[in-house]
Amino acid sequence: MATEKKGKKISTPNAQTCGNCAALEESDSASKLSACSRCGLVMYCSRDCQRAHWKANHKQHCVAKADRTPQNQNPSDTDTLAATSGEKCAICQDMLNSAPSYTLPCTHVFHGTCVTDLRKFGVEQACPLCRVVLPPGPEKVFDEATRRFMVVFRLVARGYASWSALPASAQTEIDAAIKGWETAAEEGHVNAQYNLGVVYEEGNGVTKNTAKAARWYEKVAEYGHPDSQCSLGVLYKNGDGVAQSDVEAAKWLQKAASQGHAEAQFNLALLFEDGRGVAQSSREAARWNKKASEQGHVVAQWNLGLLYDKGRGVAQSDAEAARWWRKAADQEHVEAQCNLGIMFEEGRGVAQSDVEATRYYKKAAKQGHANAQCYLASRYHGGLGVAQNFTEAMRWFRKAAEQGQVDAQFNVGVLLLHSGLGAAPNAMEAVRWWEKAAEQGHYEAQFTLGLNFENGLGGVQSDVKAVHWYTKAAAQGLAKAQSKLGNMFGSGRGVALNDEEAAQWYKKAAVQGFAEAQCNLGLHFVAGRGVAQSHQEAARWLRKAADQGVAEAQSYLGIMYWDGLGLKPNDVEAAKWLKKAAEQGHARAQCNLGTFFGEGRGVAQSDEEALRWYQRAADQGHVSAQHNVGVAYEKGWGVAQNEVEAARWFTLAARQGHAEAQIHLGDLYSAGRGVTQSDVEAKRWRKKTADQGFVRN
Repeated sequence: MATEKKGKKISTPNAQTCGNCAALEESDSASKLSACSRCGLVMYCSRDCQRAHWKANHKQHCVAKADRTPQNQNPSDTDTLAATSGEKCAICQDMLNSAPSYTLPCTHVFHGTCVTDLRKFGVEQACPLCRVVLPPGPEKVFDEATRRFMVVFRLVARGYASWSALPASAQTEIDAAIKGWETAAEEGHVNAQYNLGVVYEEGNGVTKNTAKAARWYEKVAEYGHPDSQCSLGVLYKNGDGVAQSDVEAAKWLQKAASQGHAEAQFNLALLFEDGRGVAQSSREAARWNKKASEQGHVVAQWNLGLLYDKGRGVAQSDAEAARWWRKAADQEHVEAQCNLGIMFEEGRGVAQSDVEATRYYKKAAKQGHANAQCYLASRYHGGLGVAQNFTEAMRWFRKAAEQGQVDAQFNVGVLLLHSGLGAAPNAMEAVRWWEKAAEQGHYEAQFTLGLNFENGLGGVQSDVKAVHWYTKAAAQGLAKAQSKLGNMFGSGRGVALNDEEAAQWYKKAAVQGFAEAQCNLGLHFVAGRGVAQSHQEAARWLRKAADQGVAEAQSYLGIMYWDGLGLKPNDVEAAKWLKKAAEQGHARAQCNLGTFFGEGRGVAQSDEEALRWYQRAADQGHVSAQHNVGVAYEKGWGVAQNEVEAARWFTLAARQGHAEAQIHLGDLYSAGRGVTQSDVEAKRWRKKTADQGFVRN
């Protein structure tokens, strides 16, 4: 599940309201607020409100920036006084350590709530024991401190300063704010205690100190403050500022979550999913994620979508997964946007829509999501949900590739190899991108590099490098790479010739259903190369390849039916498989099919069909077919007798070393049939026949 570290939100009075009438800025009654010209901290909607507030109480608190001199104070000293064991509050007579205590400037210690009650009920504003006048109440101190803090906070938020290097004037404001919060915190002000935890955890204007943050959080967490309980739980979860404890983390997160705290609910869900500090329960994880999601917690919405997608802790539901991802996506959650694009592309949980898929991919891509950039590029390349645009496809593929997205790196290489696809062709650069992808284990890139090195594309031919990349892809189970590796071992290219290795790689690819490897493995069984010779095994593998349309396998299967090799002789089956191969342009099958028609084997006898198939094979340079066409023209089988054509075809076959064609050609020269009579030519062709050891019947 996804996790996130969120910045803490300081508890504040409304810093954008009029200090006198509380009118909101940009409301009907206050279009714009102006700050007090002296302290710059309190905002007013009008001069009348400013005058009224000055007379009421602002005068006694308004301090010019130049006059602010915050004093150092060690809160741990007063903490010690307040927590002294055995002392009682002089007002309520309960033990001081039974509730948050407050140390007055006179050093007398009372419960914070007791001092607050003194103020609330109009009792004289003085220490009940020594009558020293009380300082301003915690609410006023808190408000003043918070306003000072927010002045600096806005500077940082707007980029005019940074927490790690505040200007001296800003640091003065922060010091005063911290001092004020500490004063209010000592009197039991909950939000002041929480804010101190936040600034020490985040290092906002103070040295980051998560141990001190944890102490402040714990003070107020014990009295039910949900923000503090959540923050303390997260610190325990991460072992930050406290000894790591999943049990303590779960305890505090449950307290906050039970009060409806969304961030706590989200973090509690993570603990349940992982079984940390609580018994593992995907159902509880889903329950708490849903509670947080319903409050708009964006990462909880993302995680809840994941749970519905996988059916963990909830019934699997593509529709619910899409619903929660849409909510997260609308809050600009980049992973949710990408996944929602996938849902629209596949029509899972939503109506299939290429337009919507592209829209969500683009949202995520613009946020820099590498996978989304790659998917968006593919949409531009294919014109899916957007007008086809190879330039845009290449632009987005490059953005993703530069982030290391492996599919994009491979696709950049593909586009660079072809002209007019978003960039000028550049084979060398294509190879560089494929190498980047291949080094990350992209097996298609590894295979493509093997092909390029084998065939010399990109300017470098190297069988050794081809074998290197084929081996890497083959080791990942890529069948076509395993088949190619079989070819290299079988031919001794880039490696020592090794029929056993060749057969082993062919078999790895063949069992995955790769047709070319099935054919080659069958041929190895026919010849007994690297395996024990077996016509039955040969026929089995050739049939698998033939069923997938491999012409060589169909042709050889026809021969095995013809000759009864590993199969019962069957001319009809032989003719069927020869025809399948012949129709794919397989020359040897065409020649053999011609013989079947000429002899009427498995098909109706037809000299015309025989010649037609011989001719198709002969046009491809098949030597036996050329000889057979010559015989047909010489004898007038299936065509008008024509000795000139016969001589032409015999010559083509004879030049390829066909002994019978050489004999026929010698006879034609001797008799002057179809050629000019020449005893010299007749003798020359007959000698070529004899040199081959061919004996005429």
